[in-house]
Amino acid sequence: MDYGYIRVSTMGQNEERQRLAMERAAAPKRNIYMDKQSGKDFDRPQYKRLVHRLKSGDRPGSAAEKAQD
Repeated sequence: MDYGYIRVSTMGQNEERQRLAMERAAAPKRNIYMDKQSGKDFDRPQYKRLVHRLKSGDRPGSAAEKAQD
């Protein structure tokens, strides 16, 4: 995985489990993007930064899919 994305719904939620999943998936820390906000809308600043940074051949992943392994 070249890039990772983490999202938690509230400031009170802990993203550490997802961050650990990203590390296990070998995503470089500098390439992990995180938003702390509701999932009801898709206006997520860090997600948008990630999408704009991706190039053809990059391999993005989300912590949610890796945490289930």
